[in-house]
Amino acid sequence: QVQLVESGGGLVQAGGSLRLSCAASGRTFSSYAVGWFRQASGTEREFVAAISRGGGSTYYSDSVKGRFTTSRDNAKNTMYLQMNSLKPEDTAVYYCAAHPRVLYSTNAYSRNEYVSWGQGTQVTVSS
Repeated sequence: QVQLVESGGGLVQAGGSLRLSCAASGRTFSSYAVGWFRQASGTEREFVAAISRGGGSTYYSDSVKGRFTTSRDNAKNTMYLQMNSLKPEDTAVYYCAAHPRVLYSTNAYSRNEYVSWGQGTQVTVSS
């Protein structure tokens, strides 16, 4: 299975931007769709965004649609999450995870569909 490592988290003021990266090891990164999830303290891990194997399809939660953009560079084995107009409620640990099947709207949102989770990167948005 592919191994994933997130980076790019930090502290930012409300309205600011951050770009998260998810670096994959192994040659099979392009065989996986990839998703972003987040988990705030005391809450369950929730879906944020996902991107298909070739990058042609993306999915977003309603809470980040229009503010976050996910992309990937298979040549660099890396996926990105550009986060703009950040809000204090975006504060959480952000995780990337690999999805081993073809990505559809029916299977993109559930964390149970994903394997090979990274260890997470903290994003804190101050008001």
